[in-house]
Amino acid sequence: MTSKWNYCPLTSEQQKLESGLAKSYAGVPPVSELLVQRGISSVEEAEKFFHPSLKDLHDPFMMPDMDKAVQRLNRAMGSKEKVMVYGDYDVDGTTAVALVYKYLRNYYSNIDYYIPTRNEDGYGISKATIDMAAGQGVKLFIILDCGIKATEEIEYARSLGIDFIICDHHVPDEKLPPAVAILNPKLEGSSYPCPHLSGCGVGYKFMQAFAISNGLGCVDLEGLLDLVAVSIAADIVPMVGENRIMAYHGLRRLNSNPNMGLRAIIRICGLGSRDITISDVIFKIGPRINASGRMQSGKEAVDLLVSRDVADAYSRAKEIDRYNQDRKELDKQITDEANAILEERGESTSEKKSIVIYNKNWHKGIIGIVASRLTEFYYKPSVVLTYSNGLATGSSRSVQGFDVYKAVESARDLLENFGGHTYAVGLSLKEENIPEFTQRFENFVSENIRPDQLTPQLDINAYLTFSEITPEFISYLRQFNPFGPGNSKPVFCTRTVTDFGTSKLVGRHNEHIKLELVDSTCGKVMNGIVFNCAECYPHIHSGRPFSICYTIEENKHKGASSIQLFVKEIHLE
Repeated sequence: MTSKWNYCPLTSEQQKLESGLAKSYAGVPPVSELLVQRGISSVEEAEKFFHPSLKDLHDPFMMPDMDKAVQRLNRAMGSKEKVMVYGDYDVDGTTAVALVYKYLRNYYSNIDYYIPTRNEDGYGISKATIDMAAGQGVKLFIILDCGIKATEEIEYARSLGIDFIICDHHVPDEKLPPAVAILNPKLEGSSYPCPHLSGCGVGYKFMQAFAISNGLGCVDLEGLLDLVAVSIAADIVPMVGENRIMAYHGLRRLNSNPNMGLRAIIRICGLGSRDITISDVIFKIGPRINASGRMQSGKEAVDLLVSRDVADAYSRAKEIDRYNQDRKELDKQITDEANAILEERGESTSEKKSIVIYNKNWHKGIIGIVASRLTEFYYKPSVVLTYSNGLATGSSRSVQGFDVYKAVESARDLLENFGGHTYAVGLSLKEENIPEFTQRFENFVSENIRPDQLTPQLDINAYLTFSEITPEFISYLRQFNPFGPGNSKPVFCTRTVTDFGTSKLVGRHNEHIKLELVDSTCGKVMNGIVFNCAECYPHIHSGRPFSICYTIEENKHKGASSIQLFVKEIHLE
């Protein structure tokens, strides 16, 4: 699907700010424009942005209930109570559990962890798990990346003398669970400066507060930022403010001295010989950690992430890699089946603004990925459902700018359970409610989605000539890392480029084009790659001009560095 290219010039107010910044970044004009687009208005702010410091992390006690959480944990440790660290089975949940468990086991031995299984336990906390924990003598749960809607379950736990500290980042309901402390920056009335922490990020802030209250140093805690960086990348939370600081230092840890489990995954992925980026986490490290919870048990991912033995960690990483291979095969199979059903329904030409699809035989661990695939292909908010434990259970995904949480919430009276955030929601309902839910979901989407949200958009940050892609500019561009929502990798446009005469088709089926281009302003040759665009090759090969929209990638391998344009789309002229 071809995207609409958007370029929004700086406003008059932004132009004034840009002029002020340009004095400090003379010779690299795009830098000041990119900074202003990110809300940076002074050289001082720019320097903080370019050099994120752990000193700028917020005081964890600014989060509501943090003092209560620390007091309850200190009391549990002082009384030698059994503590259970519990979390969701995805990347965010398993990294959160690994982080809290790894940190606390340095100071306390009567502690264990548990990750529910997707098929048997389901999402969140269950009464069966509480009964199991009660039988083990657990008196305190630290629950991470879930729990904000577990009102009945936590009331039941209280009746058994078990307390809960909730560390979550999902949207809460009006009625909150009766936990001794709820750490969630999205709570109504919260003034915590970073409302979009990952679940692991909330766990990190809890441990930071615990360290402060007990006069502990920060070295051990900072050594766990690699886990936070993985969670931030995989959960696609905004890469701004405190998140960006933790991701920046977590990536440095990943590239220098990652924990044993992550080191094994890095080896399995073949990433040991180059700098690891956020993209590597999203596309290589994260999916392997996730595959454990999707295909088998998320606890195996935590077992890996808390491992202290090199051989044990590598053995576990190989097993998780096998899960990932199985996941990819199932992913393709179910996506193909879903597309066949939608094609039979005429979805590609349908005027419907949303997709809801149900197949009771699909693997529960894969449907979230399939929902993402369908959303990407049809560019519509999508819900994919399967059958599990007597209910239709599924995941929804959204297009840029549309709040799918509100769309699901609009039919909450039909649901048994739901939870999530703007772009991803999990839900369950009775089979007989699927037709009514489908209609209600479609009605909400149709009434609230804007026409432009149903078409892919490519936002251009700046127009460049090849002569402006200098080593100095690349050096500054490198400092905009790490990238993510709110700090997206800059997208550039160069108009009137032509083939240098050496561009060629590549790929198993000649479906990609390896580009060697020049623009109309200079004779500088830029290398690039564009995927799945073979239909443009005759135009390019003929020497006729065209425009490209791209990001600039820096490839480092064995000490050597090269620049390549990653071309997102081509507009023929």
